[in-house]
Amino acid sequence: MKIQQALFSPGKSAFFFDDQRAIKSGATHDGFTYRGKPRTPGFPRVRMAGECISVLLLLENGQVAVGDCAAVQYSGVGGRDPLFLARSYLPFLRRQVAPLLEGRTVESFRSMTAWMESLSFRSKRLHTAIRYGLSQAFLDACAQASRRLPCEVIAKEYGLPVIARRVPVFGQSGDNRYENVDKMILKEVDALPHGLINNITEKLGRRGEKLRAYIRWIRRRIHELRARPSHRPALHIDVYGTIGAAFGGDVGRIADYLASLEADAGELPLYIEGPVDMEEKLRQMETLLRIRTLLRRKGSAVKIVADEWCNTLDDIREFTDAGVCDMVQIKTPDLGGIQDTVEAVLYCRAHGMEAYQGGTCNETDVSARACVQAAMATRPARILAKPGMGFDEGFSIINNEMERTIAILKQRKTSTENNT
Repeated sequence: MKIQQALFSPGKSAFFFDDQRAIKSGATHDGFTYRGKPRTPGFPRVRMAGECISVLLLLENGQVAVGDCAAVQYSGVGGRDPLFLARSYLPFLRRQVAPLLEGRTVESFRSMTAWMESLSFRSKRLHTAIRYGLSQAFLDACAQASRRLPCEVIAKEYGLPVIARRVPVFGQSGDNRYENVDKMILKEVDALPHGLINNITEKLGRRGEKLRAYIRWIRRRIHELRARPSHRPALHIDVYGTIGAAFGGDVGRIADYLASLEADAGELPLYIEGPVDMEEKLRQMETLLRIRTLLRRKGSAVKIVADEWCNTLDDIREFTDAGVCDMVQIKTPDLGGIQDTVEAVLYCRAHGMEAYQGGTCNETDVSARACVQAAMATRPARILAKPGMGFDEGFSIINNEMERTIAILKQRKTSTENNT
């Protein structure tokens, strides 16, 4: 089967692009926007409407394979590619990339993504968002051509078992970090709440006192609202390096503070994502390793999750091999092609690292559903409920795609067993 035509359409992602440097430097809320000067190249203001570009591959059998090019909320920092705006990349895709796609045979997913990764223009690789969208469309095309689910395509090509069982889901609260926790408990999410602790004064506290109080509140709320005593979600909180900043980069004080939070979490496993941001990969790895080593010496069970400066497949391998953290966030748009997400999860699992298949609130329903298919094949420790910051919408998309997939896989297994 061949690709007859490649179309690209502009779209809106489920959240916004935010200038993380400006927010960390004290940009203040003004309604839903921020007051302050942008600090990251490409940002004309601190908060901008999120954008995406849809990839539409018209196949010769009349079907259409779809993928969405999308980038993370905090683009342009932490070693990531620059801001991804539709008007900047649509002309390039239509003039330069479309002719390369049209007439190509839909082969294996791995061969198509390998070809994509080989492309360069003016000695530069395709933007991670473009590779992300193209790879989703390739996976969809392969699934349609072979009459398989996308997860079955991945499983077959990587020699993985097809397992009709849920992957744990991690909910993100956005700034509505109290009401959304209630929603997560009622819907029995496996890990919560993310929390968006990206400001020292407003959210962490100068001595970490606001985060401590928040963790205590979450634990109490779980006990009050859960329908089953057995519902013990993991607490996973992203602090965007604010702990390191609040404690002046003093590794000993950071470790002491993190260890002290274990009592506040009680019986609930506690994961802290991005306790520091050292603005450079090697320093980030060294500092995380020192913090984790001190935590283990103290007998603390608090786990460290790596995010910033751990963006690519090679980064994830380096962080894993060095043992600098307990869990790696595989931020799917940052890796580029979704095949790298597959490889990253499998590498983590093979080397004793917990894999969190994350992403961003700033994705779309299309990219989120493709990520579910990758997770169903590779089995990470958890998958982020996305897109958006309202929780309900992203959880519905991820949960329902997972349940539909499980139902089809179970039906196929039953049919196979009845025919043997």
